[in-house]
Amino acid sequence: MGGTNLRAALVNKHGIVRMEQVASPAHGTEQEAIDVLCKLVERLLSDGIDGIGAGIPSVIDRDNGIVYNAANIPSWKEVHLKDILHKRFGMKIAIENDSNCFTLGVARYGDGQRFGNFVGTTLGTGLGGGIIINHQLYGGVNGGAGEIGSLPYLDSDLEHYCSSMFFERVCHTTAERLYNRAVGGDAEAMEHWKEFGRHMGNMVKAVMFAYDPEAIIIGGGISRAFALFAPSMRATVATFPYPKSVERLHILPSTLKDAALLGAASLV
Repeated sequence: MGGTNLRAALVNKHGIVRMEQVASPAHGTEQEAIDVLCKLVERLLSDGIDGIGAGIPSVIDRDNGIVYNAANIPSWKEVHLKDILHKRFGMKIAIENDSNCFTLGVARYGDGQRFGNFVGTTLGTGLGGGIIINHQLYGGVNGGAGEIGSLPYLDSDLEHYCSSMFFERVCHTTAERLYNRAVGGDAEAMEHWKEFGRHMGNMVKAVMFAYDPEAIIIGGGISRAFALFAPSMRATVATFPYPKSVERLHILPSTLKDAALLGAASLV
């Protein structure tokens, strides 16, 4: 459930069988958003479905399936989504934070399969994160573990410098436009990407101090520009005080398409 699109997919152990998408009901009432979600799920219903998994950008009461303060849907202050979906569809329901779903998808279907302990990050409208420990998703008590974007940094927090907010606030443009300019050889655009990479390097160092993972796997729309910001990011990471940790750490972009959808399904 994103700020632009709401997507649902029928998934099996091999991957996505079929996917449906509608515009996100971001500005609708609580019930309107619920109705859009349920109608989308209904398009994919068929015999043999084991359950429904949902990835929502919010703090989640995982046990009770309650969504609090969904980031992209202002009307969702406290939605008992698990009960609502169970009543509507009569099957197993699992609710999780969307960045955790991305990370779980990468762990089950993508580059994360070869790592027992890694952190997944999503670079988009904001900066999200998820944690895999011993091949299992760790969400914390409130589903908020891995919310590295909220860590204090410079005059604000990491999210303001490691997401689309950086390009809007500092570069006064979008990441996509700056990407196209840089690919076309624009020197100013390339400098902006280098600066972004330095902030990303400081984010990686914060993750290393907190979790000391085998790998950090980067997803989200901005990860498409990995080659533009990776050199300055790695140069910044090289200043980490423990060289052996830097030597052992893998930092890579996710190559898995629709990782969050696959992760949501993996909850079931």
